[in-house]
Amino acid sequence: MDLGHDLSRAIVFDAMYAGELSFSRRRSTRDLDGVDLAVVGIPFDAATSNRPGARFGPRAIREQSSLVGCYPWGPWPWDHNVFERCETIDYGDVTFYPGYPERMVSAVVEHVGRLVESGISVLSFGGDHMVAYPLVDVHARRFGPLSLVHFDAHTDTWAMGDDLNHGTVFFLAAREGFVDPARSIQLGIRTPNPDPLGFEIVDADMLLDAGAEAIAARVRDVVGDRPVYLSFDVDFLDPAYAPGTGTPVVGGPPTHLARRLLRGLEGLDIVGADIVEVSPPYDSGQITALAAATLAHDILYLLAAARAARTT
Repeated sequence: MDLGHDLSRAIVFDAMYAGELSFSRRRSTRDLDGVDLAVVGIPFDAATSNRPGARFGPRAIREQSSLVGCYPWGPWPWDHNVFERCETIDYGDVTFYPGYPERMVSAVVEHVGRLVESGISVLSFGGDHMVAYPLVDVHARRFGPLSLVHFDAHTDTWAMGDDLNHGTVFFLAAREGFVDPARSIQLGIRTPNPDPLGFEIVDADMLLDAGAEAIAARVRDVVGDRPVYLSFDVDFLDPAYAPGTGTPVVGGPPTHLARRLLRGLEGLDIVGADIVEVSPPYDSGQITALAAATLAHDILYLLAAARAARTT
């Protein structure tokens, strides 16, 4: 096919470095007619406690997604292309005036809430982990109190009153009743927290010793058939695999184990998800953004499977 000087259809000849910057070359639109899945960026890092830069995360994930999603049959090892079964769009970024966490919260509730209320399954890209607070809010409004499956090096359940930061996100979510700690689980934790608030914790040593299949089975036992919100902080991964993040912690899992663990969750009623804390200024060779883009594809498969199960 002769495209001349028009690179808008660069994917035709596998030019991953050219063409439109949307997630996995999906249609960039805010038209929700017939849409099943949507990705949304939340470029916010005003609630981080250490290294900033996660506001650039959504763009970096989109950039690397063209490499992950360049195969018409879908990424390895999935046996189909999720985009052939689900109409998937890139909804763009939620916009808000920078420097005001409260404005970010209200903007996410408005914009992502519109998608969720339309029956669309949403995967959001952070941004720091504070973006998950309004995200679990809008999903709880539709589905009721959620079971949280949380991948992270940190519990993010620090009790600090009404403070909005990425270390208080699930303290606030539990306090407001958006998530049910007794039916939720946190994976890969390797930092102390004096009060886990009733969340079940699988620390990094337990995870690495037991393996992906055993931990996936434990997740199923904890959440059962309840609606699940999946939140993936990229610092769940060891810094060797994800250096580009705000608060890296050594001793974590490799990317391979993370992917196997995610695939082991297929069949859970996952109603929404995020992947957060990609900070490109600290990345090396874009390996963190590439990992996040790959994991994002895996999560879309989980969202699609859950949608299919709910309609049968």
